[in-house]
Amino acid sequence: MSLTWIAVIVFLVTYILIITERVHRTVSAMLGGVAMILLRVVTQAEAFRSIDWNVIFLLVGMMVIANVLRETGLFQWLAVQAVRLGRGRPVRILLILCTVTAISSAFLDNVTIVVLVVPVTLFVTGQLGLGPLPFLIAEILSCNIGGTATLIGDPPNILIGSAAGIDFTTFLVHMGPISLLILLAFLGLAWLMFRKELRARPVRAADLFALEAAELLTNRPLLRKGIIVMGGVILGFLFHGSLHIESATVALAGATVLLLWTRMDPYHVIREVEWTTLFFFVGLFIVVEGLVQTGIIRAVAQAVLRVVDGNCGLASMVLLWMSAVISGVVDNIPYTVTMIPLVENLGQAMPVMPLWWSLALGACLGGNATLVGASANVVVASLAERSGHPIRFWHFFGYGALTTFVSLLLATAYLWLRYLR
Repeated sequence: MSLTWIAVIVFLVTYILIITERVHRTVSAMLGGVAMILLRVVTQAEAFRSIDWNVIFLLVGMMVIANVLRETGLFQWLAVQAVRLGRGRPVRILLILCTVTAISSAFLDNVTIVVLVVPVTLFVTGQLGLGPLPFLIAEILSCNIGGTATLIGDPPNILIGSAAGIDFTTFLVHMGPISLLILLAFLGLAWLMFRKELRARPVRAADLFALEAAELLTNRPLLRKGIIVMGGVILGFLFHGSLHIESATVALAGATVLLLWTRMDPYHVIREVEWTTLFFFVGLFIVVEGLVQTGIIRAVAQAVLRVVDGNCGLASMVLLWMSAVISGVVDNIPYTVTMIPLVENLGQAMPVMPLWWSLALGACLGGNATLVGASANVVVASLAERSGHPIRFWHFFGYGALTTFVSLLLATAYLWLRYLR
């Protein structure tokens, strides 16, 4: 049997195990990754090089910072402010949290945002006597939509901007309007999808209104140190490109400074890191690398794009929808890396800028389709599971697929009207 077929079989078996949830998704991903090495699809060196350590250590750094901040009561305080702003109405609170998540995700890494937003959400829903899943699912979807808007909002955008020579302002001018339009449409869609599940008990809401900030902020000296360090980390994220350092280095530096400054027990803080999430990513990166190494993704993309035969409009539409479908199944980072040379080749025979926008929209928005379509999805799922509220693959898919479909329809219209008429 050829290595190509072995890679396909391992990939399919891994995803079947993840989707059916007969085996924990972390174990499934690790099993798939080890199988790719043992069956000689990739060497151990190739497998380890395929792991995106920037994602892994970004998660570690931000989880450490979040674990320290959790000790201060900050997340509870923010949750109460959201309840007050939403006047105790769950649907309004959900829309507020989604809006904040989307806007923040445009300027900070998606993983960073969900690590900070999820504890707030869990406290709100716990106090209101509501199930957290509608909130968490809606935040995942809004996070990926918001990350589409800017050059630094999602890793595929960084890769595309670097390859195409697109600066931050240009990217925002072209991608900001459609991202805002999709966000507004999603907020309406979220209201339709979740309103029946969001009925709070008035007594619970009244109890939250009665809480005083002083009761919630339990360690103000620690809070001050945490906010100072977090502010430095945010500045580092915003300027890491010009500083020529990766976001993982910024996050790890912040975590190290915070542990050093606060003198907190590292064992206590680090043991709370979501290690199952990290090992899931390790396994999945290796599984996807098996497909990339055998050239399957490139061959499929080339075959599809060959059909367009020099038609820029058709090429843009095919690239948009194909990117969304594939990015819903495999990580959008290796997919984008694979597609960049193909888009550059197509650009020799047709206007290339619509193709770059199609690739960016498809790769980012497609991450909403499944629970494993984007890094933020997996992180929220793990945090939810740890809190006793697991998000099932098919439960998420019902909301994610609909959101992705509506988003792609709007993106199609936008691309056609702005670039292709």
